[in-house]
Amino acid sequence: MGLYDKFSRLASEREQFCTSGINPFGTRIDEVYSATEGRIGNQKVILAGTNNYLGLTFDAQAIADGQDALATQGTGTTGSRMANGSYESHIALEHEIADFFDRPSAIVFSTGYTANLGIISALAGHGSVVLLDADSHASIYDACTLGGAEIIRFRHNDAKDLERRMMRLGDRAREAIIIVEGIYSMLGDVAPLAEIVDIKRRLGGYLIVDEAHSFGVMGATGRGLAEEVGVEQDVDIIVGTFSKSLASIGGFAVGSKAMDVLRYASRPFIFTASPSPSCIASVRSVLKTIAKHPELRQKLWSNSHRLYTGLEKLGYELGSHISPVVPVIIGHKDDGLRIWRELIGLGVYVNLILPPAAPAGITLLRCSVNAAHTDEQIDDIIQAFAKLKK
Repeated sequence: MGLYDKFSRLASEREQFCTSGINPFGTRIDEVYSATEGRIGNQKVILAGTNNYLGLTFDAQAIADGQDALATQGTGTTGSRMANGSYESHIALEHEIADFFDRPSAIVFSTGYTANLGIISALAGHGSVVLLDADSHASIYDACTLGGAEIIRFRHNDAKDLERRMMRLGDRAREAIIIVEGIYSMLGDVAPLAEIVDIKRRLGGYLIVDEAHSFGVMGATGRGLAEEVGVEQDVDIIVGTFSKSLASIGGFAVGSKAMDVLRYASRPFIFTASPSPSCIASVRSVLKTIAKHPELRQKLWSNSHRLYTGLEKLGYELGSHISPVVPVIIGHKDDGLRIWRELIGLGVYVNLILPPAAPAGITLLRCSVNAAHTDEQIDDIIQAFAKLKK
């Protein structure tokens, strides 16, 4: 058996995608004109398949600050913070994120994936019990596997199922770790966090919330779902990413002062090169913008409602919640692939999502809006979907 023979089925499916036109899982974006427009081949498209929720990837101040850091501090750090040391900007950003969340401590990671991997694998070791929402991101599952924890899945967004499984643990529930997300990345639905916190208060345990898709999007100041529902004090650790609302790349975790010890216990933190100075500088800039401009969130939610209601009126099956992630549910993957290609021809780029990234048995056309989309662009997206109904 050859080294790659076990991937023969995957290779065959990939070949089918590649020979029938644009590969949806290897799409080349030939040009990016703005936070909302780009070019694929010869086709100019509205970018409705990003996580750029506040539309700040082209923010002038963030670009200027990133360029200045690039010129004065170089292209990269070339090593981990444990070995090579921390730049002043790494430490400054950690203080600023901690202050933003009104928490004693923050740790910055190289990616959002690494943030989950680093925090959860260090905490959820052999002998630990982790209760996961069944639709948790791959990084959360991988972190639990790396740590060696016992994994118990509860039904997606089902607080009663979580409670049943917690009660079966008996006294072990007091030390269990519960992990949920704020907004779930594929279906755009929101965790029943108030109910989950109530269970934690009654049965014990620790709560980690991944606010990757809800940071900058929800809450009075943009801190996420925990702020939105008023339960921040009941969340032990919040994990997030720089690659969505913060318009860069990297990740973070915020928590108590005791969390600092994980710098010395988290292998993904210890053995990964730290984020580049330019990325850190742009994130610091965007974090200030988020704090100063709540109207960005207002525009984002206006766009989210506009797209959701427009597609709903056309008769498309959508996710259960209105959020910046608007999934159009398609029955068969061949139909999904066809519609995805036709949308590009109509000037709209969205994400084609198949299992296992999508729930079993369904195909998604994952649309995502941002604060930089104009009303006209949202209407153009709706009109493109309308043409496919004819």
